[in-house]
Amino acid sequence: MTIAQIIIHQINSLDKWALSAYGSTNFYSVQESSEFQGGLTFKVNGLHHKGQVSILLKWSDVYVVRFSKNGIVLKENDEVYCDMLIEVLDYIEFGEK
Repeated sequence: MTIAQIIIHQINSLDKWALSAYGSTNFYSVQESSEFQGGLTFKVNGLHHKGQVSILLKWSDVYVVRFSKNGIVLKENDEVYCDMLIEVLDYIEFGEK
């Protein structure tokens, strides 16, 4: 299983409707780099955020979640654990809480 598949599985385990609710499409795997083990990038069409989301796994086994539009990072969350993914991704629908 790739890191991208693991991330999708983790999100679906926390909330099986989340990716559908975010209007998620165009899923791509992010390759390993010196900073990240890999990750997942996809497009969303939420109420608050319309653009791209990247979930990147650091070598320290925590995620960085980036919300961007047209290549510009609008928001970034560091030190995200897998059980926090839905809480962080809900920014797509609700914005800042």
